[in-house]
Amino acid sequence: MIKMDRVDRALLAALAKDPRATVVALADQLNVSRNTVQARMVKLESSGAILGYERAFSPGPWGYPLQAFLSIGVRQARLPQIVELLGEIPEVLQVHGLSGRVDLMALVACRDTSHLFDLDASILGIDGVERTETAFVMRELVPYRVLGLVEQ
Repeated sequence: MIKMDRVDRALLAALAKDPRATVVALADQLNVSRNTVQARMVKLESSGAILGYERAFSPGPWGYPLQAFLSIGVRQARLPQIVELLGEIPEVLQVHGLSGRVDLMALVACRDTSHLFDLDASILGIDGVERTETAFVMRELVPYRVLGLVEQ
């Protein structure tokens, strides 16, 4: 955990509001130098506070309108290999390790239910995967966000 001051928080808030903001624009907005913005960004990146600068895309418009969460039960001894293999499947958008009854939760994107059926079968075919359970995403109601935490 890093200690963040007012400038760090303002920088994170500005990036959360406008991820495309340039260093110059951020410096002007925060009333600090470009070097200060660049140094703070390096600090925040190296601490893990900034995860990356990848743009967020919706898979729907390019042919993957169906999203689902797959609860995956695994043999714990095979967990590293299972996670590596899941990471090689393009339709797997995200995987989280969980505590409790479910070991892994994967967000997947598919063309249709038939594609989801085949994807589920291929995941079940991974050595060490014992079971899956599917929950369709009906609608995203609260998107991923951190601005409230930054401003708190």
